[in-house]
Amino acid sequence: MLKQKTLGGSFSLKGKGLHTGVNLTVTFNPAPDNHGYKIQRIDLEGQPIIDAVAENVGETTRGTVLVKNNIKVSTIEHGLAALYSAGIDNCLIQVDGPEFPILDGSAKYYVEEIKKVGIVEQTAPKDFYIIKSKIEFRDEETGSSIIVLPDESFSVNALISYDSKILYNQFATLEDMSKFPEEIASARTFVFVREIEPLLNYGLIKGGDLDNAIVIYERQMSQEKYDKLADVMGVPHMDATQLGYINHIPLVWDNEPARHKLLDIIGDLALIGKPIKGRIIATRPGHTINNKFARQIRKEIKLHEVQAPVYNCNEKPVMDVNRIRELLPHRYPFALIDKVISIGANHIVGVKNVTVNEPFFQGHFPEEPVMPGVLQIEAMAQCGGLFILNTVDEPERYSTYFMKIDGVKFRQKVVPGDTLIFRVELLAPMRRGISSMKGYVFVGEKVVCEAEFTAQIVKNK
Repeated sequence: MLKQKTLGGSFSLKGKGLHTGVNLTVTFNPAPDNHGYKIQRIDLEGQPIIDAVAENVGETTRGTVLVKNNIKVSTIEHGLAALYSAGIDNCLIQVDGPEFPILDGSAKYYVEEIKKVGIVEQTAPKDFYIIKSKIEFRDEETGSSIIVLPDESFSVNALISYDSKILYNQFATLEDMSKFPEEIASARTFVFVREIEPLLNYGLIKGGDLDNAIVIYERQMSQEKYDKLADVMGVPHMDATQLGYINHIPLVWDNEPARHKLLDIIGDLALIGKPIKGRIIATRPGHTINNKFARQIRKEIKLHEVQAPVYNCNEKPVMDVNRIRELLPHRYPFALIDKVISIGANHIVGVKNVTVNEPFFQGHFPEEPVMPGVLQIEAMAQCGGLFILNTVDEPERYSTYFMKIDGVKFRQKVVPGDTLIFRVELLAPMRRGISSMKGYVFVGEKVVCEAEFTAQIVKNK
């Protein structure tokens, strides 16, 4: 099982803010298990902390802005993209102003610093949200859309399109997050010359210049107006008849704008709060639709607070019925686990196929066969027993016995034809032969039963 990760140490980066133009320092710190991403404004009284989650996004005009209790932090997406792509789950980010420094407009420096301090594996398991069916969000007004499809890992396809002679259609793809440092991290933000004046009037990009953004001049304007914009940006006057890219450093890639949009997608989807397994296909993405999509995914996660394990009936089981018989003393009609499909550091996943031939259906109930809830609990316990007994020598000399059952909930009937998937996880390390566990029973994607229980492993006389 993959474990959560955090930074091996702290690092700081300094620079001016894109929108405020003031000098800022941002510091990334290690954080404990299950902490997630949190951002702290250390320049304010009480040093308030904002959870970096999609619901706290208050603005998306020209970057992602977290807002909580009138406290704001903007331009967070590049730093979060670097964390997410590195597989870091927990980080406390401290900043001494209302935004992260823009640096060179990319995630390059964040990636370099993460590499310097290293990454540390933690104790808690990494909690993926696995995409099992197509999810789509579409904005009919802008023509933007984001689709996520089932996949074994996280990957992103970004397609951009503008009404521009210089930047029309581009696409970028990242199949493997480990390639983020060399394929995406250095992609810089970009802006069209025609956008500069409205953004300045809106109180934004006060710190923008040719060192932290690619500027695209694709619609000719008068020389006088072009000169005025050059003065505002603090750059030399240029020929207003020459269209093209305006920047001090040449494009890193021909499709650098599309790669930067892909970078933004990763940073914005980091606000989902969990790493996901799925393929993102984004058409004409932007911070607004990215955030709306992240919020939709978070709603999906809340609806499926506990996600059903992935079950592929074609894969060879970790334990078949013969191995189960070696570990458990249970026999007909009380052998309630058909196979085990996964064992992790602190959990086990088992399967039972419920048929109409189960002996308990003769009396429960003859006209409406329903699997007794107590047997669902018993099956969960057998699954937990397999997890424990698989770790001891001579397991045939041990039996497991209930000591306590708590928090039992039955959510829907189990009937003939159902395939039960059991996920049982340890709540604490086993001590003196006593183990506490939490178990769930799924039919498809639905939880049909759950319970916490304590059992004791006893050597047979």
